[in-house]
Amino acid sequence: METKFKEEDNTYVMYFEGRLDTAAAPQTERDVQVLNECEGHDIILDCSNLEYISSSGLRIFLAILKNSKPKGSRVFIRGLNNDLQQVFAMTGFTNLFEFK
Repeated sequence: METKFKEEDNTYVMYFEGRLDTAAAPQTERDVQVLNECEGHDIILDCSNLEYISSSGLRIFLAILKNSKPKGSRVFIRGLNNDLQQVFAMTGFTNLFEFK
């Protein structure tokens, strides 16, 4: 699992590549800490190269959302493949996040 952070047009973008499973979750949690400074910035979680997400990964996404909302930031998810779309639909995450 790899992550990459970029600031693009006053928006924070975190790119996810590989499998966000239980084994990768601790390092991914450390990688996304930069998003805690999101005040005044919207966040895009780019999943174009994400192959799999476990419940541990979903918890990370939820933590990002919970941290960002009180700061007035919006969290968008983009690039979900069909399998990930099904996971987000089954877990109700499609009602929590905005999608690009």
